[in-house]
Amino acid sequence: MTRVLILCTHNSARSQMAEALTRDAAQRLKVDLEVHSAGTEATRVKDDAKTVMQEIGLRLDAHTSKTLWDVPDAQNFDYVITVCDSAAEACPVYPGKTNRLHYPFIDPSGGSLDRWRAVRDQLRVQFDAFVQGLKDGQPVPATYEDSPSVAVG
Repeated sequence: MTRVLILCTHNSARSQMAEALTRDAAQRLKVDLEVHSAGTEATRVKDDAKTVMQEIGLRLDAHTSKTLWDVPDAQNFDYVITVCDSAAEACPVYPGKTNRLHYPFIDPSGGSLDRWRAVRDQLRVQFDAFVQGLKDGQPVPATYEDSPSVAVG
């Protein structure tokens, strides 16, 4: 099973949404993934993240904000993906077999629900393309701009 870790600073919005979207894509595309998210520090999952994810049928109610050290087997991931610049800078060194990717997204915190929806939709395109690449045995997108829009079920 391929293990994926998605990191952000507070594990309160972008990484939480990306975790749920990646799990959803893996289920839809029938790809065997173990997906986790974490932050460089833990806070709480933001209500606006819960709201915009529920709009597309994904619930974050059971999600909790956690640090890297709260994740099982934290040093053993096939992919470590940072979704904000500060997490990319603070990300610890991983063993040579880990593929590090950086997909930066704007922080929707403090913005309107439309801003939250835009970030959610961009995350969905990115992580659908990531999972599709894994399924097809193709290189995963290096950036958001490299991600073709994947049909959403």
